[in-house]
Amino acid sequence: MKYYHEKCSFSGGSCVKDDGRNMLEHAGSSRTAKVKAPPKIIDTGGGFFLEEEEEEEHKIEKIVHQPGPVLEFDYLICEECGKQFMDSYLMQHFDWATCDNCRDVEGKHKLITRTEAKQDYLLKDCDLDKREPVLKFILKKNPHNSQWGDMKLYLKLQVIKRSLEIWGSEEALQEAREIRQDNREKMKQKKFDKKVKELRRAVRSSLWKRGTGSHQHEYGPEENIEEDMYKKTCTICGHELTYEKM
Repeated sequence: MKYYHEKCSFSGGSCVKDDGRNMLEHAGSSRTAKVKAPPKIIDTGGGFFLEEEEEEEHKIEKIVHQPGPVLEFDYLICEECGKQFMDSYLMQHFDWATCDNCRDVEGKHKLITRTEAKQDYLLKDCDLDKREPVLKFILKKNPHNSQWGDMKLYLKLQVIKRSLEIWGSEEALQEAREIRQDNREKMKQKKFDKKVKELRRAVRSSLWKRGTGSHQHEYGPEENIEEDMYKKTCTICGHELTYEKM
């Protein structure tokens, strides 16, 4: 292996070449360097070959390195503390600009179930799934039974905001809640009265003993059901007679 030195005008010293490989690079410059060419095979005619080494001049072009891109980060502003942040749990799952340090899990940023959102804030399925922008949610295993379907958890703040968009104000929402609660109580009372009536009818039927003759109904006062429609109820067995008055 041959070594030799060549005076280099760019570095002010010597540049070492090892076995034809140029080991130096000068950034921002171009020069001519001598490198070994592939050996030339010569047939001597005497039963053996000679390898003749030659040198070739190669011009090393100037290498220009492009500057790297300047990275700029779009920081978010926390709505609670006003500080910049890059990402957070609420931003990732609900697009809500609040950093992790300001997240109030049990209070302001509490998560509620889909059932709570519909019952407490009077929302319909279309209000959650179709009205733009569609409310985001996360899925969580049902804590009562893992075999049941996953629960959908919504950010309470976004549910309240959607409810106010629909009802207009907190006062209108509260009024709608009261009306719905009254209707619910009326329905419960109606069902209760119906069960009591059926129970009384069953008791009267059990106490009535069929005699030797046919039972004679003893009807109470007539009741108006609809226009021209009336009914009477037997006070003994509870039988109802419905008839029309012309």
